[in-house]
Amino acid sequence: MAMTNPPGLMISAPASGTGKTTVMLGLLRALAEDGLTVQPFKSGPDYIDPAFHLAAAGRASFNLDSWAMGERLLGAVAAQAAGADIVVAEGSMGLFDGVAKPGETGHGSSAETALRMGWPVVLVLDVGGQAQSAAATALGFRMYNPDLPFAGVILNRCASPRHERLTRLGMERAGLPVLGVLPRRGDLTLPERHLGLIQAVEHPDLEAAIAGYAAFLREHVDLGAIRAAASSSPVGLSSAPLPPPPAQRIALARDAAFSFTYPHLLEGWRAGGAEILPFSPLADEAPAPDADLVWLPGGYPELHAGRLAAAETFLSGLRKHAQTRPVHGECGGYMALGEALVDKDGSRHRMAGLLGLVTSYEKRKFNLGYRRAELLAPLPGYGTGATLRGHEFHYSSILEQPDAPLARVFDAEGVEGPQTGSRRGNVTGTFFHLIAEAGS
Repeated sequence: MAMTNPPGLMISAPASGTGKTTVMLGLLRALAEDGLTVQPFKSGPDYIDPAFHLAAAGRASFNLDSWAMGERLLGAVAAQAAGADIVVAEGSMGLFDGVAKPGETGHGSSAETALRMGWPVVLVLDVGGQAQSAAATALGFRMYNPDLPFAGVILNRCASPRHERLTRLGMERAGLPVLGVLPRRGDLTLPERHLGLIQAVEHPDLEAAIAGYAAFLREHVDLGAIRAAASSSPVGLSSAPLPPPPAQRIALARDAAFSFTYPHLLEGWRAGGAEILPFSPLADEAPAPDADLVWLPGGYPELHAGRLAAAETFLSGLRKHAQTRPVHGECGGYMALGEALVDKDGSRHRMAGLLGLVTSYEKRKFNLGYRRAELLAPLPGYGTGATLRGHEFHYSSILEQPDAPLARVFDAEGVEGPQTGSRRGNVTGTFFHLIAEAGS
């Protein structure tokens, strides 16, 4: 008998900054504490939130992305929920926010993910500075797409019992279930930096923070009503494979400077029989000498540029590997493969020198958005002419990019940009983080 998708919910909001992540992490942990096997997901491109989800739920979280992923890959990623009792997905930005032009299966909005999976939406509303008027916002979200299943609202940052009574009055008039009311508390925000949240590995006491969120949610949210609201589309779980590995033995940089790899790729590599060999450039570790491929993910090399420049064991091991076998870097990893990185204070740090790229954080330049890349040369796992879909998110500027371009790169609107990536010998690098090959 085919297994069906477990019931789920989409935790979303009208906009970023409403407390959605706090609710998500508290809910994941509270449900897990109640003995449920909880499967987290993240809608849209994000390399930071899934690590927090894993810490809260004890189960790997995966991205579902309607712009970058085709039907088969969406089904394969959704199938990672097999064996779970309940799914809890976190939306990105506002519920209906996406790009203007459709990609593989949609515009990249959380609403599209919820609709496809049949997950009712829990809308987290920041009700600060309003009362009954919050219901008009919630009702607009409820009615914008009447086909979208809607579980109810969680009212966040409620100032007083009177504030709660008035806000509930508006929700009752609008016919919207109130699943919880969270009083205003300044200590519930996660630390942030320029890309949003700090990484889970950097949080000074992540376990205590998540346990605190769970206790807070348990006190102020109707967990029984939330569990009862969970639902899903009556479709069987896909047996399609995740993306295959680009090599058999993959040395993967993994530490506070290099951590942004999409979980579905790593899971696909493992499922395809690859051996992943983690190493830490910050700890001055060289990649495994018998690795077939070295992969440097994105992260925050600019925060550790001095340590990386002084990591001679790492750099010499990387250079030796590149003489005979492929090395690939994404975003921060690409910068580390370059000639130099200029930090925000204007100090220039020598990097691996395997590519001629020179990047600078001295003058912040925001680079954000989906990317479609047409390969002009092979990249590990993909041949010349392949079309890849990914996402770019960084604040660096290109000072020099002298090597042969790796790809023609376009944004979600189809506009070609200068972040072509580079290739030299066995070394390749891109500013975008790979999500999927087009058509997969």
